[in-house]
Amino acid sequence: MNEVIEKDLSKSGVLTLRLNRPEVLNAMNADLILGLLEAFNDAKVNKEVRSVLLTGNGRGFCSGADLVDGGWPNPKGISPGEAAANNMENAFNPLVKAITQSNKPVVNAVNGIAAGGGVGLALSGDLVIASKSAKFKLVFGPNLGIIPDVGASWFVPNLIGRARANGMGLLGEDISAEKAKEWGLIWDCVADEDLITHCTKIAEKIANGPIEGLKSVVKAHDNSLSNSLSDQLDYEKNTQRVRLDTKDFKEGVSAFVEKRKPNFRDIKN
Repeated sequence: MNEVIEKDLSKSGVLTLRLNRPEVLNAMNADLILGLLEAFNDAKVNKEVRSVLLTGNGRGFCSGADLVDGGWPNPKGISPGEAAANNMENAFNPLVKAITQSNKPVVNAVNGIAAGGGVGLALSGDLVIASKSAKFKLVFGPNLGIIPDVGASWFVPNLIGRARANGMGLLGEDISAEKAKEWGLIWDCVADEDLITHCTKIAEKIANGPIEGLKSVVKAHDNSLSNSLSDQLDYEKNTQRVRLDTKDFKEGVSAFVEKRKPNFRDIKN
């Protein structure tokens, strides 16, 4: 949509998206949310994109919704709550779904603070890696008397459990990147100066892999959250029925037998 989202597609097929409102710690206004939604929708149909790396410019990943200059329509006669619900229905929620349901694996590189809705955005990726200076902070309840959104009320308890989620949501304290890793909120944390290089290498490794198969791994894990063991076993059976008939699987087996690295990039299933 505009330069609040910087885009760069590498030769390896990694689409890097940078939130670009560093002067407000990449607070989410209408342009940023709609621009990011457009970028993920474009990535879905762009065959040159094989993985996505999402990060922020400046000192922070995302400080949450911009409460000062959001840039959202504000029709007369509509309450703040109704206006917020409309924005969630038409922009924020579609963005979370576009990221989590992307057909390209998504790596989130969390630099600096992720607060409020920024926590939900940070945790939306398939793989989340933070800089050691990063902090996660749920300020909705203690500061504003509202609930976590942008998916945070789903991501956080599912990742770290109800007790820790309640601690974050009721107290609004900073959770360090190292503690977030220890709790299982994120996959890893690395030195600040190494974050982008490290995450780019991971995104490139994923881009060289069988991306449809990798996304099916994520989908299987997500489905397990609501499935019984019996249901999940059926899901595994039905998914393997499809995956083992793909060219990806054939290439993987051939590479194993021939003692070479598989080449998934040129395969069209």
